[in-house]
Amino acid sequence: KQDEYQYKILEMEVMPDHVHLLIDVNPKRGVYHVVNQIKGYSSFVLRNEFPVLKRKIPTLWTHSKFISTVGSVTLEVVKKYIEEQKRV
Repeated sequence: KQDEYQYKILEMEVMPDHVHLLIDVNPKRGVYHVVNQIKGYSSFVLRNEFPVLKRKIPTLWTHSKFISTVGSVTLEVVKKYIEEQKRV
C-alpha cells in the first residue's frame, strides 16, 4: 500500500493506546490524506484478521490525529524519539 498511497514508513512504534509514525509523504498526496488512508486500510486488515474486533468495538481508530512536520530537528532525532517510546 505504501507505493499505492505514495508514502514510506521510516519509523513506527505501537503504544497501548496510540501509534507513532514517521512517514515520508509525496507532497502532492498530503499527509492528512495519507494518514486517513493508513487508518482505514489498517482497520480493514485487522478487523478481517481478528473478527472479534468487529463485535467488541464500533471503530478501531478515533477521528483524531496529531500531525506535525519534522521542522528544525534532524530526521535522526525524530527516529530516536520514536524508537525510545517503547521503553517508556
